[in-house]
Amino acid sequence: MISSLRGTVLTAAGSSLVIEVGGVGFHLHTTPALALASRVGDEVVVQTSLIVREDALTLFGFATRDELDVFELLLGVTGVGPKSALGVLSALSPDQVAEAVQADDDAVFRKVSGIGPKTAKLITVSLAGKLVAPATRAVAAPVVAGTVAESVLAALTNLGWPERVAAEAVEETVGEASETEAASVPALLRLTLARLGPARQTGRAR
Repeated sequence: MISSLRGTVLTAAGSSLVIEVGGVGFHLHTTPALALASRVGDEVVVQTSLIVREDALTLFGFATRDELDVFELLLGVTGVGPKSALGVLSALSPDQVAEAVQADDDAVFRKVSGIGPKTAKLITVSLAGKLVAPATRAVAAPVVAGTVAESVLAALTNLGWPERVAAEAVEETVGEASETEAASVPALLRLTLARLGPARQTGRAR
């Protein structure tokens, strides 16, 4: 079982990565947010799940352990395959999945491509009691108190940014983001990368 990879990004596009580890390139299916966060030549750490089929071995990669845990829980739901589970995590953060399950709100899952009404309902029923939604947080709370912000910070540090620089960028981004954007790991990660990207590219010549 391949549970994680640390290596150099060879390619990053769409919803996939190729990471070189010990001279071997591993192709991973991942969220668009992680693909966007990964830059060719950077060293990254990715949490992985290996799906074994008769005709293929497919590797899925995630920025955080929380995302991986939710992915594997989703795979245990009847009617949810790896692509659908990845689709959920491309649209929702682990916290948002937990909140929807706790509220028995299957509408958010019906919005994910490939998931119909019956499967969406099965997700809320099957995952009930397996995920804990975060406590309501004050809007003015520091960035370190927000689980979404923490997930984004963890993703950025795993992808090579110094923790202090990443934390400052996340905090500034949260302050400018809408409530919806600040509650979504993919959205907040994209916004923070837009803030960090130019400065990082200037400081690191290729």
